[in-house]
Amino acid sequence: MRSITDHIVNPVNDQLKIEVIDEPGSGGANHLYEVTGYCGQSGHEGVLIEFQNGPINEAGINGLTQEVLLAIVADRLRCFQAGPFACKANACALTKIEEAQHWLQQRTLERMRRGVEGTHTV
Repeated sequence: MRSITDHIVNPVNDQLKIEVIDEPGSGGANHLYEVTGYCGQSGHEGVLIEFQNGPINEAGINGLTQEVLLAIVADRLRCFQAGPFACKANACALTKIEEAQHWLQQRTLERMRRGVEGTHTV
């Protein structure tokens, strides 16, 4: 297991622990992360985040994508910007997340044009 600490900046994030649970896959990325250190309003303690493992055409849909998590974070920031917590920092963060979404979509479109989306082909 490997710990991630990039999020630690305030007393809330100091208490949240992120662990990488699995070994990197063939593409070099990990697929299973666990966040602990809290008990949510639902009563659940922590969360497992499981990413897609393998190309969809070969492995089927078996996890989340970066795009899904970015869409959730973008939605939250848009809501903050529409409410009493609007600020320049949120606007800048939202812009960068939208930029990341754009580049991931461009990567997918390029792979689709080449006919390799959903496969291990580079």
